[in-house]
Amino acid sequence: MSVDLGPYLDAVPSAVVERIQSARRVLAVGHENPDADTLGATLAVSAMVEACGGRADPVCTDPIPELYDFLAGVERFRTDPDPDADYDLLVISDCGTIDRVGDVGRRHRALFERLPRVVLDHHASNDDERGPADWVDPDAAATCEMATLLAARLGVPLDTGNGALAAALMGGIVMDTATFAHPNATPRTLVVSAALVGAGAPLSDISRRLYRTKPERQLRLFGRVLDRLETTDDGRIAWSTLLDADLAATGTLPSDSEGIIDLLAQAETAEVAILFKEAPGGTRLSVRTKPGGVDATVLTGAFGGGGHARAAGATVELPPDEARPVVLAEATRLAAAVVR
Repeated sequence: MSVDLGPYLDAVPSAVVERIQSARRVLAVGHENPDADTLGATLAVSAMVEACGGRADPVCTDPIPELYDFLAGVERFRTDPDPDADYDLLVISDCGTIDRVGDVGRRHRALFERLPRVVLDHHASNDDERGPADWVDPDAAATCEMATLLAARLGVPLDTGNGALAAALMGGIVMDTATFAHPNATPRTLVVSAALVGAGAPLSDISRRLYRTKPERQLRLFGRVLDRLETTDDGRIAWSTLLDADLAATGTLPSDSEGIIDLLAQAETAEVAILFKEAPGGTRLSVRTKPGGVDATVLTGAFGGGGHARAAGATVELPPDEARPVVLAEATRLAAAVVR
């Protein structure tokens, strides 16, 4: 049974459609430290461009974690644009700011600034200066939700690639909704997801791979970080710290920390959960908050970050031991204003 996405297609800006249709060589870029949403959207953009007769190069400044090896076409990702390509369009997916593309944007600044662009993003904190084909929809649960509507508007079948397109798009939605457990999943999200399942996306398998399958080394990393769990006296703030030494001791990579913050956020009384991650030149924050309480973008925004109301991040240019008291003071202040 097919699912009608027609009622939702007016959300797709005509300028986005026109640029994708007319482009012949596209530089499709996702964000640094990639996740399933940026990867799925970038692969989907590439498939759409190629369905319209063009060529696309998917690019991510960082290596793709093996967690996402199940995404068909993920091996196509480059860390830099093709130096011999005559690009005529830049498409940036799932970046709350343009800087979120990471070092690849700095290495090729002139190219990024010269090309006409399309932006597909769903971060509420995205306040970059908008171009004529920048589509930012904070009501979308995932950028892949938006990309699905774009594909439908372009007339690109969702079962393209024997279901590979649908699977890539479903991966992003599953990750950003935690398989529809987060409050960002809307009726439109569910309709879009139903269309992807109808087009061949293996929902159960994707959910298992992203949320219920972990190598032993990753579980050992989780154990070290969870054993370091701390809370305020009233339990409203819960936090832990991930150190480089933890990665070395368990033989893991920074990407293996994916999911730890969601476990911290399960603390029953915590209004705010924070993971402090040691990073080059400072500390990376991952924040989760409970519905109806602290806006995570307000907390992370105080440190130059952003994201979504319930999930956001930032980087503080201090080592973890110095960043913690500063961030916890602001989190405590915001949590104190929450009345249940």
